[in-house]
Amino acid sequence: MDRFDRIFLLHKALVRARVPVSCAQLEEALECARATVIRTIADMRDHLGAPIVYDRARNGYLYEKEEGGARYELPGLWFNAEETFALLACHQLLRTLQPGLLDSEIDPLRQRLERLLATRQGGKGQLAKRVRLPGMARRAPAAAVFGPTSSALTLRRQLAFGYDGRGSGTRSARIVSPQRLVHYRDNWYLDALDHGANALRTFAVERMHDAQVLATRAQDVAETELDTELAGSYGIFAGAPTATAVLRFSALRARWVADELWHPAQAARWLDDGRYELSVPYHDARELVMDILRHVPDCEVVAPADLRAQVRARLREALALYGA
Repeated sequence: MDRFDRIFLLHKALVRARVPVSCAQLEEALECARATVIRTIADMRDHLGAPIVYDRARNGYLYEKEEGGARYELPGLWFNAEETFALLACHQLLRTLQPGLLDSEIDPLRQRLERLLATRQGGKGQLAKRVRLPGMARRAPAAAVFGPTSSALTLRRQLAFGYDGRGSGTRSARIVSPQRLVHYRDNWYLDALDHGANALRTFAVERMHDAQVLATRAQDVAETELDTELAGSYGIFAGAPTATAVLRFSALRARWVADELWHPAQAARWLDDGRYELSVPYHDARELVMDILRHVPDCEVVAPADLRAQVRARLREALALYGA
């Protein structure tokens, strides 16, 4: 444990204590000898202005109450080593999710954290070198679209943009009231009230272009309605659940699938032969079929019959590519 961690732990012990803390208790909390405890107290008094006093009657140390009864706090931004590393990891995740989105706001915090980290074991810049956050099948949205989209979302303004429908292959003009941004499977989506269709829709942000924030105030939709319509079914496709898929996984594949959350409203049970049965609600089967095919031949669709037929048809099409 280094000097800064001992200061942090000493501060925490004194702040939490209701009565003076004995030197023996501080030795245990700081995991060090008596001489180190005394030196740490002196460092805090001399360099950080900590009002640590010794109560002879009760044989312990405590913070002297400041004028007005305020509690002493360590100056500036102060974290222990684990918290510092965790915050840097969060920052790296933000930069990975959308480079440039929050750099101007985050950079001062990141620089302060890195200065703190430079004095600790591991040294400056090690976290960025030692942690990988790879993105699979990421489709990065253009900054010219993401910026106006996030601005309209937070300012609660309507948003106009052109949209290239991937499935239909057509381009259309949209005016929407943005409700929330969703980061799903390494890609960004916008949940919004589409005023042209008068319905809730989910848009892939990388398929949007020429985004403009309008002066018109956005229409708010209740969180419960958003969840019911856009998050109630399996996957990213909108729509309240209209069916429940019952999937059975082999005993081997069950070792992985049993630890996964496919949907917040899923139901699951173990079968006597070691197989694993998973039930998930869905509305549009396209994404669900793709995920089922990822587990073939270790996944069988038990119900409903039309989902089983869709998977069977996709398997036959795949076999046709490879011949007999």
